[in-house]
Amino acid sequence: MAERPVIIQRQGFGLATIMARKGVKSDAIAEALNIEIDEGPRVCGTADLTLIGTAPETWLAFTATPGDRWAQAIEQRLSNIAAVSEQSGGYVIFSISGLKAVALLQRGAFIDFDPSAFPTGSVATTSIARLGVIIWRSGDKPTFEVALFRSYAESFREWIASTLPSL
Repeated sequence: MAERPVIIQRQGFGLATIMARKGVKSDAIAEALNIEIDEGPRVCGTADLTLIGTAPETWLAFTATPGDRWAQAIEQRLSNIAAVSEQSGGYVIFSISGLKAVALLQRGAFIDFDPSAFPTGSVATTSIARLGVIIWRSGDKPTFEVALFRSYAESFREWIASTLPSL
């Protein structure tokens, strides 16, 4: 039997949207957060705070280890230059890895997941099985993170279950 992808629903993470105010560019956000920001749909940041570019001057801020009031701390650092909204309770994130991860995702998303077209750090906002998702490649081996609204999690799990037997 061929190797199946490893699918894990992440737990205990922190997620917040950051939207730069009108006229504010990413370099001001980068300076306030003391991180480098890559332009466009890219993943950047540090081990403690990752920014996932989802639109011009808009990011999802991710941390695997949120402390108390972590989003409020970001909001304070970005006061007057960006709007910050805590999203941890509104999203689920599935980590999908292994040799068949690309095959699984290609069954639902119309994206070229080849590393030459979608290298580590790439981000795409798209849909899988009519569900809005944000996908980013998080490692050199086939590892992808898929974020979607929590209310769609069961539908996404059903799509995975119906797709896996055909891999």
